[in-house]
Amino acid sequence: MSEKLKIKLSIANRVYPLTIDSSQEEGLRKAAKNIEVMIKQFEQSYSVRDKQDVLAMCALQFASQVEQKTIDKENVNQKVEDKLTTLNDLLQSYIVS
Repeated sequence: MSEKLKIKLSIANRVYPLTIDSSQEEGLRKAAKNIEVMIKQFEQSYSVRDKQDVLAMCALQFASQVEQKTIDKENVNQKVEDKLTTLNDLLQSYIVS
């Protein structure tokens, strides 16, 4: 069982205290850092000052990345399945003849 940690993450000038498993700490800290970087990019690129708008844009960006990776993975899986089917058919033709 993982040890519980109490950490504080700062996102958009707000501090969020969390109690987490120690195994989650690195991922959460990296995620918070990525959010902060993206906030700065949106604020500079689009002159957006409302933190809620910036956070919504960050959420959309991260969610679309997750969805795109899921779609890409499904496409790769389909290609692998097609190649395996072709290989299986080829092997079957050699076994039968």
